Amino acid sequence: MTVIGWFQIILFCAIIIALTRPLGWYMTRVFNGERTFLSPVLRPIEAGIYWLSGVDEKREQHWLTYTVAMLLFHVGGFLVIYGVMRLQAILPFNPAGQSAAAEDLSFNTAISFITNTNWQNYGGESTLSYLVQMLGLTHQNFLSAATGIALAVALIRGFSRASMRTVGNFWVDVTRCTLYVLLPICVVYCLFLVSQGMPQTLGGYVEATTLEGAKQTIAVGPVASQVAIKMLGTNGGGFFNANAAHPFENPTALSNFVQMLSIFTLGAALTNVFGRMVGNQRQGWAILSVMGVLFVAGVAVTYWAEASGTSTMHTLGLTGGNMEGKEVRFGIVASSLFAVITTAASCGAVNAMHDSFTALGGMIPLINMQLGEIIIGGVGAGLYGMLLFVVLAIFVAGLMVGRTPEYVGKKIEAREVKMAMLAILVLPLMYLGWTAVGVVYPTAVASMANAGPHGFSEVLYAFTSQTANNGSAFAGLTGNIPFYNLTGASAMFVGRFFMIIPAMAIAGSLAAKKSIPPSAGTFPTTGGLFVGLVVGVILIIGGLTFFPALALGPIVEHLAMNAGQIF
Repeated sequence: MTVIGWFQIILFCAIIIALTRPLGWYMTRVFNGERTFLSPVLRPIEAGIYWLSGVDEKREQHWLTYTVAMLLFHVGGFLVIYGVMRLQAILPFNPAGQSAAAEDLSFNTAISFITNTNWQNYGGESTLSYLVQMLGLTHQNFLSAATGIALAVALIRGFSRASMRTVGNFWVDVTRCTLYVLLPICVVYCLFLVSQGMPQTLGGYVEATTLEGAKQTIAVGPVASQVAIKMLGTNGGGFFNANAAHPFENPTALSNFVQMLSIFTLGAALTNVFGRMVGNQRQGWAILSVMGVLFVAGVAVTYWAEASGTSTMHTLGLTGGNMEGKEVRFGIVASSLFAVITTAASCGAVNAMHDSFTALGGMIPLINMQLGEIIIGGVGAGLYGMLLFVVLAIFVAGLMVGRTPEYVGKKIEAREVKMAMLAILVLPLMYLGWTAVGVVYPTAVASMANAGPHGFSEVLYAFTSQTANNGSAFAGLTGNIPFYNLTGASAMFVGRFFMIIPAMAIAGSLAAKKSIPPSAGTFPTTGGLFVGLVVGVILIIGGLTFFPALALGPIVEHLAMNAGQIF
């Protein structure tokens, strides 16, 4: 661990905090339908979209109608991705002549991208055509990200409104998010990435002659446009198999740093949107503080573990830290920081192989995802996931003081607590249930690259990543088999939509309630006590749920390593 390393971490956190308030102000105006500096250009386009699609932007929806619209929207997205993957051999923009993807792989990938997971059981440059990458994947990256943000805004409206039956209009929210937030940023972002050396072309793959005289085919394509939204929208689906470790997806140290910033930017800004919409920005800063405490703790442990290396390395006289599986261009600190960011924010992009991290260094990304990726989280999903834990924390506080819990002027009653628990408990059912099957089913066991606790961690990580809609791979596990394609698809589907529906039910329930002014007995929710309570509830729930599984994987691997046994 070095001073320069910690400076990079502190600089990252400082820039995210600095961007939170102005971007939160802008996004609040967008979702309130207020004028922005882009309105003169984009407002006519927005109105034209509503006219063509028959949407009345002034007509809002009940939470159930909003949710059904969202689900039907994703059915269309699934059909588009599945269709172009199965038909890619006869579709244009296929310079490498890629054949049709298999049925189970197409099914897994379609579920993966509509759920904002972007789990990839394939190598992008060797499996998919340009058209599939653009029409199937990049377009869905925009729409799944916009959906997550729209759902978070709908839940915020539940907290901010009083005696109302509506939480907004799904079609309007998705349109405004895509048009005013995602597209403008991605246009500028894409140009920056091209300036750093990232390809953006429809030309064919390039043949090069090596110094030894051999021929090498270099894959290129419309990379920058996909990378921009995969990072900003916390999707993570890489154009290339090596993802953000590939020099064409991450050309320079500057591009690496900007990509890390873009993963967190919108998720952090949504906390400020929450504060502004409920009429008290301190509420948003309190939520961001909870996320910040958990994030900094995770970065510290991962950086320490990777910089310290292992006892086996020390025995061999290797004291420079654990560089296995890391891009030498970025080193230990940037790789550790990237790993924590991408698993805290449901992004799934990786610039190092987590399979090669130390046992404890690889455990933190696992924990980030198992907690529901509420540390910033996927755009939108992180905020509504965190608000579910806030509901539980407020309920606990109410039990301790013996009065009905309240949060931002709304009573938290049995319905909200039940919905929050349902959303939180459905996740470990997928993480742990499918892992239990995977480590005993012969075909699944044969896909594990390592034996012992490390092999267990590979399977646990795979189902955790998919259920949490993260999409990052531990590496070492052969996932492109029918078992993992089908079970993984079910985990991704449940992890996304079985959490959304209870969250939207809470939004509808809260919007219908009257606002209650704070009183002398109201628990303060903007100070350190509240932040500590929420952090404690998150860690207790996570510890009780996931510690046994972690003990079978990374914890026992760490203890065995200290005893001289490696896997």
